[in-house]
Amino acid sequence: MGSGFGHGAAAVAVALVSWLCFASAGVGAIGANWGTQTSHPLPPDTVVRMLKDNGFQKVKLFDAEEGTMNALKKSGLEVMVGIPNDMLLTMASNIKSAEKWVYTNVSSYLNDGVNIRYVAVGNEPFLETYNGSFLQTTYPAIRNIQSALIKAGLGNQVRVTCPLNADVYASPTTKPSDGDFRTDIHDLMIAIVKLLSDNGGAFTVNIYPFISLYIDPNFPVDYAFFEGASSPIVDGSITYTNMFDANHDTLIWALKKNGFGNLPVIVGEIGWPTDGDRNANAQMAQRFNQGFMTHIASGRGTPMRPGPVDAYLFSLIDEDEKSIQPGNFERHWGIFTYDGWPKYQLNLGTANSGGLVRAKGVKYLEKKWCVLKPSVPLNDPKIADNVGYACSMADCTSLGYKTSCGMLDESGNISYAFNNYYQKNDQDDVACGFQNLATTTGQDPSTGTCRFGIMIEVDSAFSLGLQRLGSNFFLMLLLVLLQLCLSFS
Repeated sequence: MGSGFGHGAAAVAVALVSWLCFASAGVGAIGANWGTQTSHPLPPDTVVRMLKDNGFQKVKLFDAEEGTMNALKKSGLEVMVGIPNDMLLTMASNIKSAEKWVYTNVSSYLNDGVNIRYVAVGNEPFLETYNGSFLQTTYPAIRNIQSALIKAGLGNQVRVTCPLNADVYASPTTKPSDGDFRTDIHDLMIAIVKLLSDNGGAFTVNIYPFISLYIDPNFPVDYAFFEGASSPIVDGSITYTNMFDANHDTLIWALKKNGFGNLPVIVGEIGWPTDGDRNANAQMAQRFNQGFMTHIASGRGTPMRPGPVDAYLFSLIDEDEKSIQPGNFERHWGIFTYDGWPKYQLNLGTANSGGLVRAKGVKYLEKKWCVLKPSVPLNDPKIADNVGYACSMADCTSLGYKTSCGMLDESGNISYAFNNYYQKNDQDDVACGFQNLATTTGQDPSTGTCRFGIMIEVDSAFSLGLQRLGSNFFLMLLLVLLQLCLSFS
Protein backbone atom coordinates (compact mmCIF):
# COMPACT_ATOMS: atom_id res chain seq x y z
CA MET A 1 0.00 0.00 0.00
CA GLY A 2 1.39 3.39 -0.92
CA SER A 3 1.91 6.31 1.44
CA GLY A 4 -0.24 8.78 -0.48
CA PHE A 5 -1.29 12.26 0.54
CA GLY A 6 -4.47 11.01 2.19
CA HIS A 7 -2.61 8.85 4.73
CA GLY A 8 -0.10 11.61 5.51
CA ALA A 9 -2.83 14.20 5.98
CA ALA A 10 -4.72 11.83 8.27
CA ALA A 11 -1.61 11.28 10.39
CA VAL A 12 -1.09 15.05 10.69
CA ALA A 13 -4.74 15.49 11.67
CA VAL A 14 -4.49 12.82 14.37
CA ALA A 15 -1.31 14.38 15.73
CA LEU A 16 -2.94 17.82 15.75
CA VAL A 17 -6.07 16.58 17.54
CA SER A 18 -3.86 14.78 20.05
CA TRP A 19 -1.86 17.92 20.71
CA LEU A 20 -5.01 20.00 21.13
CA CYS A 21 -6.35 17.49 23.67
CA PHE A 22 -3.22 17.93 25.76
CA ALA A 23 -3.09 21.70 25.35
CA SER A 24 -6.71 22.19 26.38
CA ALA A 25 -6.26 20.01 29.44
CA GLY A 26 -2.99 21.61 30.46
CA VAL A 27 -1.18 18.27 30.32
CA GLY A 28 2.41 17.80 29.23
CA ALA A 29 2.64 15.37 26.32
CA ILE A 30 2.56 11.82 27.67
CA GLY A 31 5.38 9.49 26.70
CA ALA A 32 6.18 5.80 27.03
CA ASN A 33 9.28 3.80 27.90
CA TRP A 34 10.13 1.32 25.14
CA GLY A 35 12.38 -1.42 26.46
CA THR A 36 13.66 -4.28 24.30
CA GLN A 37 14.86 -6.91 26.77
CA THR A 38 12.58 -9.50 25.19
CA SER A 39 13.23 -12.86 23.57
CA HIS A 40 10.83 -12.11 20.71
CA PRO A 41 10.38 -8.34 20.31
CA LEU A 42 7.66 -6.87 18.17
CA PRO A 43 9.03 -5.41 14.93
CA PRO A 44 10.10 -1.81 15.59
CA ASP A 45 7.81 -0.46 12.84
CA THR A 46 4.88 -2.19 14.57
CA VAL A 47 5.76 -0.58 17.91
CA VAL A 48 6.11 2.90 16.39
CA ARG A 49 2.70 2.53 14.78
CA MET A 50 1.27 1.37 18.10
CA LEU A 51 2.76 4.40 19.87
CA LYS A 52 1.17 6.73 17.36
CA ASP A 53 -2.16 4.89 17.26
CA ASN A 54 -2.39 5.39 21.02
CA GLY A 55 -1.62 9.09 20.95
CA PHE A 56 1.82 8.93 22.54
CA GLN A 57 3.94 11.88 21.49
CA LYS A 58 7.22 10.90 23.12
CA VAL A 59 9.25 7.77 23.60
CA LYS A 60 12.11 7.02 25.97
CA LEU A 61 14.71 4.43 24.94
CA PHE A 62 17.39 2.69 26.97
CA ASP A 63 19.93 2.47 24.14
CA ALA A 64 20.26 3.47 20.49
CA GLU A 65 19.61 0.16 18.72
CA GLU A 66 19.69 0.59 14.97
CA GLY A 67 16.37 -1.11 14.18
CA THR A 68 14.56 0.98 16.78
CA MET A 69 16.10 4.25 15.63
CA ASN A 70 15.41 3.55 11.96
CA ALA A 71 11.74 2.87 12.74
CA LEU A 72 11.48 6.29 14.44
CA LYS A 73 12.60 8.20 11.34
CA LYS A 74 10.01 10.78 10.32
CA SER A 75 7.60 9.40 12.94
CA GLY A 76 7.13 12.79 14.56
CA LEU A 77 7.68 11.23 18.00
CA GLU A 78 9.99 13.07 20.39
CA VAL A 79 12.81 10.71 21.34
CA MET A 80 14.93 10.38 24.47
CA VAL A 81 17.79 8.10 23.45
CA GLY A 82 19.76 6.24 26.11
CA ILE A 83 23.35 5.34 26.93
CA PRO A 84 23.42 2.14 29.08
CA ASN A 85 25.37 2.06 32.33
CA ASP A 86 27.92 -0.36 30.91
CA MET A 87 29.01 2.37 28.47
CA LEU A 88 29.54 5.07 31.11
CA LEU A 89 33.20 4.23 31.66
CA THR A 90 33.94 4.54 27.94
CA MET A 91 32.05 7.84 27.66
CA ALA A 92 33.72 9.19 30.81
CA SER A 93 37.30 8.26 30.01
CA ASN A 94 37.50 9.27 26.36
CA ILE A 95 36.01 12.43 24.87
CA LYS A 96 36.58 11.02 21.38
CA SER A 97 34.35 8.07 22.25
CA ALA A 98 31.65 10.48 23.40
CA GLU A 99 31.98 12.48 20.17
CA LYS A 100 31.78 9.31 18.09
CA TRP A 101 28.70 8.15 19.99
CA VAL A 102 26.97 11.50 19.43
CA TYR A 103 27.84 11.47 15.74
CA THR A 104 26.62 7.90 15.24
CA ASN A 105 23.55 7.93 17.45
CA VAL A 106 22.39 11.54 17.48
CA SER A 107 23.67 13.62 14.56
CA SER A 108 23.17 10.97 11.87
CA TYR A 109 19.66 10.07 13.02
CA LEU A 110 18.64 13.70 13.39
CA ASN A 111 19.69 14.20 9.78
CA ASP A 112 17.51 11.23 8.83
CA GLY A 113 14.42 12.57 10.57
CA VAL A 114 14.53 11.15 14.11
CA ASN A 115 13.28 13.87 16.46
CA ILE A 116 15.84 13.39 19.25
CA ARG A 117 15.29 15.82 22.14
CA TYR A 118 17.27 14.25 24.99
CA VAL A 119 20.23 11.97 25.58
CA ALA A 120 19.77 9.97 28.78
CA VAL A 121 23.27 9.26 30.10
CA GLY A 122 23.03 6.11 32.22
CA ASN A 123 19.97 4.66 33.91
CA GLU A 124 19.57 4.92 37.68
CA PRO A 125 23.38 4.69 38.12
CA PHE A 126 23.30 5.55 41.83
CA LEU A 127 21.02 2.74 42.95
CA GLU A 128 22.37 1.50 46.28
CA THR A 129 22.27 -2.06 44.92
CA TYR A 130 25.05 -1.10 42.47
CA ASN A 131 27.40 -0.56 45.42
CA GLY A 132 28.92 2.59 43.95
CA SER A 133 29.93 0.99 40.64
CA PHE A 134 29.10 4.13 38.65
CA LEU A 135 29.95 6.88 41.15
CA GLN A 136 33.19 7.80 39.38
CA THR A 137 31.96 7.61 35.79
CA THR A 138 28.46 9.13 35.63
CA TYR A 139 29.33 12.82 35.96
CA PRO A 140 32.32 12.72 33.55
CA ALA A 141 30.17 10.80 31.06
CA ILE A 142 27.41 13.44 31.23
CA ARG A 143 30.02 16.19 30.88
CA ASN A 144 31.66 14.57 27.85
CA ILE A 145 28.35 13.88 26.10
CA GLN A 146 27.33 17.50 26.71
CA SER A 147 30.64 18.69 25.25
CA ALA A 148 30.18 16.39 22.25
CA LEU A 149 26.68 17.76 21.62
CA ILE A 150 28.02 21.31 21.70
CA LYS A 151 30.88 20.42 19.35
CA ALA A 152 28.35 18.84 16.96
CA GLY A 153 26.35 22.07 16.97
CA LEU A 154 23.45 20.45 18.83
CA GLY A 155 23.82 22.11 22.23
CA ASN A 156 20.58 24.06 21.86
CA GLN A 157 18.62 21.28 20.15
CA VAL A 158 19.41 18.14 22.16
CA ARG A 159 19.67 18.22 25.95
CA VAL A 160 21.43 15.87 28.33
CA THR A 161 19.79 14.26 31.33
CA CYS A 162 20.41 11.32 33.65
CA PRO A 163 17.42 9.22 34.73
CA LEU A 164 17.75 8.71 38.48
CA ASN A 165 15.82 6.62 40.96
CA ALA A 166 13.94 8.51 43.65
CA ASP A 167 16.35 7.07 46.22
CA VAL A 168 18.90 9.80 45.38
CA TYR A 169 16.94 12.09 47.70
CA ALA A 170 15.04 11.58 50.92
CA SER A 171 13.26 13.29 53.79
CA PRO A 172 14.12 12.18 57.32
CA THR A 173 10.65 13.18 58.53
CA THR A 174 8.64 12.11 55.43
CA LYS A 175 7.70 15.79 54.98
CA PRO A 176 8.72 16.95 51.48
CA SER A 177 9.99 20.25 52.86
CA ASP A 178 12.70 18.35 54.77
CA GLY A 179 13.95 16.71 51.60
CA ASP A 180 17.54 16.82 50.41
CA PHE A 181 19.90 14.71 48.33
CA ARG A 182 21.36 11.57 49.85
CA THR A 183 24.32 12.47 52.08
CA ASP A 184 26.72 9.94 50.50
CA ILE A 185 26.22 11.45 47.00
CA HIS A 186 25.23 15.01 47.92
CA ASP A 187 28.20 16.80 46.34
CA LEU A 188 28.07 14.58 43.26
CA MET A 189 24.36 15.32 42.81
CA ILE A 190 24.96 19.05 43.06
CA ALA A 191 27.69 18.83 40.40
CA ILE A 192 25.33 16.94 38.07
CA VAL A 193 22.42 19.29 38.74
CA LYS A 194 24.62 22.33 38.05
CA LEU A 195 25.80 20.84 34.75
CA LEU A 196 22.18 20.15 33.74
CA SER A 197 21.10 23.63 34.77
CA ASP A 198 23.99 25.39 32.98
CA ASN A 199 23.17 23.60 29.72
CA GLY A 200 19.39 23.80 29.67
CA GLY A 201 18.94 20.17 30.66
CA ALA A 202 16.37 18.58 32.94
CA PHE A 203 16.35 16.42 36.05
CA THR A 204 14.81 13.03 35.22
CA VAL A 205 13.42 11.00 38.12
CA ASN A 206 11.75 7.59 38.27
CA ILE A 207 8.96 7.40 40.87
CA TYR A 208 7.48 4.05 41.89
CA PRO A 209 4.79 3.91 44.59
CA PHE A 210 4.47 0.18 43.82
CA ILE A 211 7.99 -0.47 45.14
CA SER A 212 7.09 1.16 48.46
CA LEU A 213 4.13 -1.20 48.78
CA TYR A 214 6.26 -4.16 47.67
CA ILE A 215 8.93 -3.46 50.28
CA ASP A 216 6.55 -2.60 53.13
CA PRO A 217 3.29 -4.57 53.34
CA ASN A 218 2.04 -2.02 55.89
CA PHE A 219 2.41 0.88 53.45
CA PRO A 220 -1.03 2.52 53.10
CA VAL A 221 -2.45 1.22 49.83
CA ASP A 222 -4.69 4.21 49.13
CA TYR A 223 -1.68 6.55 49.55
CA ALA A 224 0.19 4.58 46.88
CA PHE A 225 -2.64 5.45 44.52
CA PHE A 226 -4.30 8.85 44.37
CA GLU A 227 -6.87 8.25 47.08
CA GLY A 228 -4.90 8.71 50.29
CA ALA A 229 -7.21 11.00 52.21
CA SER A 230 -7.24 8.54 55.12
CA SER A 231 -3.47 8.67 55.59
CA PRO A 232 -2.22 12.07 54.43
CA ILE A 233 1.09 13.77 55.10
CA VAL A 234 0.67 17.28 56.42
CA ASP A 235 3.56 19.59 55.60
CA GLY A 236 2.84 23.10 56.86
CA SER A 237 -0.13 24.40 54.91
CA ILE A 238 0.05 21.55 52.37
CA THR A 239 -1.70 18.21 52.76
CA TYR A 240 -0.41 15.37 50.58
CA THR A 241 -2.89 12.60 49.86
CA ASN A 242 -0.77 10.59 47.43
CA MET A 243 2.79 9.38 47.28
CA PHE A 244 3.52 10.76 43.81
CA ASP A 245 2.99 14.39 44.81
CA ALA A 246 4.92 13.98 48.07
CA ASN A 247 7.84 12.18 46.43
CA HIS A 248 7.99 14.62 43.52
CA ASP A 249 7.93 17.61 45.86
CA THR A 250 10.66 16.12 48.05
CA LEU A 251 12.84 16.40 44.95
CA ILE A 252 11.66 19.95 44.29
CA TRP A 253 12.63 20.91 47.85
CA ALA A 254 16.03 19.24 47.45
CA LEU A 255 16.64 21.24 44.27
CA LYS A 256 15.35 24.45 45.85
CA LYS A 257 17.55 24.12 48.95
CA ASN A 258 20.63 23.79 46.77
CA GLY A 259 19.86 26.76 44.53
CA PHE A 260 18.20 25.02 41.58
CA GLY A 261 14.51 25.47 42.33
CA ASN A 262 13.62 26.23 38.72
CA LEU A 263 15.33 23.24 37.07
CA PRO A 264 12.84 21.39 34.82
CA VAL A 265 11.84 17.94 36.10
CA ILE A 266 10.87 14.99 33.93
CA VAL A 267 9.17 11.93 35.38
CA GLY A 268 11.18 9.37 33.44
CA GLU A 269 9.32 6.30 34.67
CA ILE A 270 6.04 5.81 36.48
CA GLY A 271 3.71 2.84 36.37
CA TRP A 272 2.42 -0.33 38.00
CA PRO A 273 3.14 -3.98 37.08
CA THR A 274 0.43 -6.53 36.32
CA ASP A 275 1.96 -9.80 37.49
CA GLY A 276 4.68 -11.46 39.56
CA ASP A 277 3.49 -10.21 42.97
CA ARG A 278 0.33 -10.21 45.08
CA ASN A 279 -0.05 -6.44 44.51
CA ALA A 280 0.71 -6.66 40.80
CA ASN A 281 -2.36 -7.28 38.68
CA ALA A 282 -4.31 -5.66 35.88
CA GLN A 283 -6.91 -4.14 38.23
CA MET A 284 -4.35 -2.37 40.42
CA ALA A 285 -2.28 -1.30 37.41
CA GLN A 286 -5.34 0.18 35.74
CA ARG A 287 -6.30 1.91 38.97
CA PHE A 288 -2.86 3.44 39.38
CA ASN A 289 -2.16 4.46 35.78
CA GLN A 290 -5.64 5.87 35.24
CA GLY A 291 -5.36 7.65 38.57
CA PHE A 292 -2.07 9.18 37.47
CA MET A 293 -3.42 10.25 34.08
CA THR A 294 -6.51 11.78 35.67
CA HIS A 295 -4.34 13.46 38.31
CA ILE A 296 -2.09 15.19 35.79
CA ALA A 297 -4.93 15.95 33.34
CA SER A 298 -6.01 18.79 35.60
CA GLY A 299 -2.81 20.63 34.71
CA ARG A 300 -2.38 21.60 38.36
CA GLY A 301 0.86 19.67 38.76
CA THR A 302 2.05 19.22 42.33
CA PRO A 303 1.85 21.71 45.21
CA MET A 304 5.52 22.72 44.82
CA ARG A 305 5.60 22.59 41.00
CA PRO A 306 2.26 23.72 39.53
CA GLY A 307 1.63 23.25 35.82
CA PRO A 308 1.86 20.45 33.26
CA VAL A 309 3.71 17.26 34.26
CA ASP A 310 6.23 15.88 31.77
CA ALA A 311 6.06 12.09 32.15
CA TYR A 312 6.79 8.73 30.51
CA LEU A 313 4.68 5.73 31.52
CA PHE A 314 6.62 2.60 32.41
CA SER A 315 6.30 0.73 30.34
CA LEU A 316 4.90 0.11 26.90
CA ILE A 317 5.46 -3.66 26.52
CA ASP A 318 6.34 -6.56 28.82
CA GLU A 319 9.98 -7.72 28.69
CA ASP A 320 10.55 -11.42 29.39
CA GLU A 321 14.34 -11.16 29.61
CA LYS A 322 14.61 -8.45 32.26
CA SER A 323 16.47 -9.30 35.44
CA ILE A 324 14.15 -10.49 38.20
CA GLN A 325 16.63 -9.63 40.94
CA PRO A 326 14.37 -6.78 42.18
CA GLY A 327 11.34 -9.13 41.98
CA ASN A 328 9.31 -11.29 39.59
CA PHE A 329 7.18 -8.26 38.73
CA GLU A 330 10.05 -6.76 36.69
CA ARG A 331 8.93 -8.56 33.54
CA HIS A 332 5.35 -7.30 33.74
CA TRP A 333 5.36 -3.48 33.69
CA GLY A 334 3.85 -3.14 30.21
CA ILE A 335 0.45 -1.63 29.57
CA PHE A 336 0.59 -4.03 26.59
CA THR A 337 1.45 -7.74 26.53
CA TYR A 338 4.56 -9.03 24.73
CA ASP A 339 2.50 -9.27 21.53
CA GLY A 340 0.91 -5.83 21.76
CA TRP A 341 -2.51 -6.52 23.33
CA PRO A 342 -3.83 -4.00 25.89
CA LYS A 343 -3.95 -5.52 29.35
CA TYR A 344 -6.70 -3.16 30.50
CA GLN A 345 -8.48 -0.06 29.34
CA LEU A 346 -6.66 3.21 29.88
CA ASN A 347 -7.67 6.69 28.81
CA LEU A 348 -4.45 8.58 28.11
CA GLY A 349 -6.25 11.85 27.57
CA THR A 350 -5.13 11.84 23.96
CA ALA A 351 -6.81 11.14 20.64
CA ASN A 352 -7.36 7.55 21.79
CA SER A 353 -9.95 8.42 24.42
CA GLY A 354 -11.84 5.30 23.41
CA GLY A 355 -9.15 3.12 24.98
CA LEU A 356 -5.85 1.52 24.11
CA VAL A 357 -5.29 0.30 20.56
CA ARG A 358 -3.57 -3.08 20.05
CA ALA A 359 -0.58 -3.67 17.79
CA LYS A 360 -1.51 -4.38 14.19
CA GLY A 361 -0.28 -7.14 11.89
CA VAL A 362 1.35 -9.32 14.56
CA LYS A 363 2.21 -12.79 13.24
CA TYR A 364 2.23 -15.85 15.48
CA LEU A 365 3.58 -19.36 15.39
CA GLU A 366 1.15 -22.27 15.08
CA LYS A 367 -1.68 -22.65 17.57
CA LYS A 368 -0.05 -25.41 19.57
CA TRP A 369 1.18 -25.71 23.11
CA CYS A 370 3.53 -27.96 25.08
CA VAL A 371 1.97 -29.63 28.13
CA LEU A 372 2.62 -32.42 30.60
CA LYS A 373 1.54 -35.79 29.22
CA PRO A 374 -1.70 -36.87 30.90
CA SER A 375 -0.21 -40.34 31.42
CA VAL A 376 2.74 -39.05 33.50
CA PRO A 377 2.21 -39.44 37.26
CA LEU A 378 2.79 -36.26 39.26
CA ASN A 379 5.26 -38.07 41.51
CA ASP A 380 7.58 -38.87 38.59
CA PRO A 381 11.08 -38.08 39.94
CA LYS A 382 12.13 -36.46 36.63
CA ILE A 383 9.53 -33.67 36.86
CA ALA A 384 11.24 -31.39 39.38
CA ASP A 385 14.53 -31.13 37.48
CA ASN A 386 12.79 -30.57 34.15
CA VAL A 387 10.52 -27.86 35.52
CA GLY A 388 13.53 -26.23 37.18
CA TYR A 389 15.40 -26.26 33.89
CA ALA A 390 12.44 -24.86 31.93
CA CYS A 391 11.95 -22.00 34.40
CA SER A 392 15.68 -21.19 34.50
CA MET A 393 15.74 -20.81 30.72
CA ALA A 394 12.30 -19.28 30.16
CA ASP A 395 9.90 -17.15 32.22
CA CYS A 396 7.86 -18.60 35.09
CA THR A 397 7.24 -15.29 36.89
CA SER A 398 3.47 -15.67 36.39
CA LEU A 399 3.51 -18.71 38.68
CA GLY A 400 3.28 -17.90 42.36
CA TYR A 401 1.08 -16.69 45.19
CA LYS A 402 -1.71 -14.41 43.94
CA THR A 403 -0.21 -14.08 40.46
CA SER A 404 -2.09 -14.49 37.17
CA CYS A 405 -1.40 -18.23 37.12
CA GLY A 406 -1.40 -18.74 40.88
CA MET A 407 -4.64 -20.74 40.72
CA LEU A 408 -3.18 -23.56 38.58
CA ASP A 409 -2.96 -27.05 40.01
CA GLU A 410 0.32 -28.97 40.02
CA SER A 411 -0.21 -30.33 36.52
CA GLY A 412 -1.02 -26.83 35.26
CA ASN A 413 2.15 -25.38 36.81
CA ILE A 414 4.27 -28.02 35.09
CA SER A 415 2.55 -27.48 31.75
CA TYR A 416 2.96 -23.70 32.03
CA ALA A 417 6.71 -24.05 32.57
CA PHE A 418 7.07 -26.52 29.72
CA ASN A 419 5.05 -24.37 27.34
CA ASN A 420 6.92 -21.18 28.14
CA TYR A 421 10.22 -22.89 27.33
CA TYR A 422 8.72 -24.41 24.18
CA GLN A 423 7.38 -21.08 22.90
CA LYS A 424 10.59 -19.23 23.73
CA ASN A 425 12.40 -21.79 21.57
CA ASP A 426 10.07 -21.15 18.63
CA GLN A 427 8.05 -24.34 19.10
CA ASP A 428 11.01 -26.51 18.24
CA ASP A 429 9.95 -30.17 18.68
CA VAL A 430 13.08 -30.84 20.74
CA ALA A 431 11.98 -28.11 23.18
CA CYS A 432 8.90 -30.16 24.11
CA GLY A 433 10.79 -33.31 25.07
CA PHE A 434 11.61 -33.00 28.76
CA GLN A 435 12.70 -36.63 28.98
CA ASN A 436 9.45 -37.81 27.41
CA LEU A 437 7.33 -36.03 30.04
CA ALA A 438 5.67 -33.58 27.63
CA THR A 439 3.59 -33.54 24.48
CA THR A 440 2.14 -30.93 22.15
CA THR A 441 -1.56 -30.13 21.93
CA GLY A 442 -3.79 -28.00 19.75
CA GLN A 443 -6.13 -27.26 22.66
CA ASP A 444 -5.39 -23.98 24.44
CA PRO A 445 -4.66 -24.72 28.14
CA SER A 446 -5.26 -21.08 29.15
CA THR A 447 -7.70 -20.63 32.00
CA GLY A 448 -9.08 -17.65 33.88
CA THR A 449 -6.39 -14.97 34.18
CA CYS A 450 -3.64 -17.43 33.19
CA ARG A 451 -2.60 -17.16 29.57
CA PHE A 452 -0.54 -19.87 27.93
CA GLY A 453 1.00 -17.73 25.23
CA ILE A 454 1.92 -18.51 21.64
CA MET A 455 5.14 -16.87 20.53
CA ILE A 456 5.48 -14.23 17.84
CA GLU A 457 6.90 -15.51 14.56
CA VAL A 458 10.69 -15.45 14.42
CA ASP A 459 10.82 -13.32 11.29
CA SER A 460 8.61 -10.76 13.05
CA ALA A 461 11.42 -10.35 15.56
CA PHE A 462 14.20 -10.41 12.97
CA SER A 463 15.46 -6.83 13.04
CA LEU A 464 15.99 -6.75 16.79
CA GLY A 465 16.82 -10.43 17.08
CA LEU A 466 20.00 -10.02 15.07
CA GLN A 467 21.72 -8.18 17.90
CA ARG A 468 21.42 -11.31 20.04
CA LEU A 469 23.32 -13.41 17.50
CA GLY A 470 26.64 -11.62 17.87
CA SER A 471 28.17 -14.48 19.80
CA ASN A 472 27.34 -16.95 17.04
CA PHE A 473 29.30 -15.81 14.00
CA PHE A 474 28.37 -18.70 11.76
CA LEU A 475 24.65 -18.34 12.37
CA MET A 476 24.85 -14.65 11.62
CA LEU A 477 26.80 -15.38 8.45
CA LEU A 478 24.12 -17.83 7.33
CA LEU A 479 21.41 -15.25 7.96
CA VAL A 480 23.30 -12.62 5.98
CA LEU A 481 23.78 -15.05 3.10
CA LEU A 482 20.09 -15.91 3.23
CA GLN A 483 19.18 -12.23 3.04
CA LEU A 484 21.50 -11.80 0.05
CA CYS A 485 19.95 -14.78 -1.69
CA LEU A 486 16.47 -13.44 -1.12
CA SER A 487 17.41 -10.00 -2.38
CA PHE A 488 18.65 -11.45 -5.68
CA SER A 489 15.80 -13.92 -6.18
